[in-house]
Amino acid sequence: METLFEDVDFILSKSADQEAKERGAKLKEKLELLKTNAGLKKIVGKARLTKAVKSIEYTKELEKLQGELIKLQNWVADNQKRVAIFFEGRDAAGKGGAIKRFVEALNPRKYRTVALPKPTEIEAGQFYFQRYMTHLPNPGEIVFFDRSWYNRAVVEPVFGFCTKDQYERFMREVPEMEQSLINDGIILIKFWFSVSKETQQERFDSREHNPLKQWKLSPVDKLAQKKWDEFTFYKEQMFSRTHTGYSPWIIVNSNDKASARLESIRYVLSMIDYDGKAKSKITLSPDPSVVRRYHRSEKIDD
Repeated sequence: METLFEDVDFILSKSADQEAKERGAKLKEKLELLKTNAGLKKIVGKARLTKAVKSIEYTKELEKLQGELIKLQNWVADNQKRVAIFFEGRDAAGKGGAIKRFVEALNPRKYRTVALPKPTEIEAGQFYFQRYMTHLPNPGEIVFFDRSWYNRAVVEPVFGFCTKDQYERFMREVPEMEQSLINDGIILIKFWFSVSKETQQERFDSREHNPLKQWKLSPVDKLAQKKWDEFTFYKEQMFSRTHTGYSPWIIVNSNDKASARLESIRYVLSMIDYDGKAKSKITLSPDPSVVRRYHRSEKIDD
């Protein structure tokens, strides 16, 4: 910085061009401003500076939480535990992005991500849970489900992909199914990433105009806004009929992606007593304004 000041002073002293001197003087003034935070705000703009600071803080906090996730993963492997984490929510709620942050520092040999495509003709004729069962965690493994068997609770009835009888049978059977899995020792966590209608539309628009994100848009996504109220109805039915004391729904406010990612990681860490947890120097309790347990008396704002 000091060398840059000296160069500007030299140019000003040697230049005979008045316009060049004026430009040099303005440059020197800006360099002086850069020495202070207040000056930095004037140069780059307060909003941009705030955004940059938040980004740095987010990255630092994420790295710390990912370090704790490595401890958790090692504990799961060493103790042959089985962990299944479901990520549910409307389209563009940020489920995939959250999973990416969960796993990007983990040992790939000790976790799996599952995002099943449309069932094949053979799978469609099987017991509904059958194709999901093969992907449940093995001893020593964490499995992240980007959507799960809860497709039948919301997406399928909204778009007519299942019959009323299939839907009702699923809703009756799934609490018993999950209780059986938990009784067998599987640690099951169910997230619902909640997003507002306005935020969803903004994210769809971003995908449509970004060539790197256009692959995320599907014909079903394009109908999501039109079928918003139908999604809401079936989502509320899902909560009221499948939220249990042993397998609760955890609601994540995902209008802000960064906080949703950090706080959902915090929730998982807070729920499992892994080795080294007590020595952690960071907060592991999630922010209740971002992550909360579903209560039947409340209305979810999405």
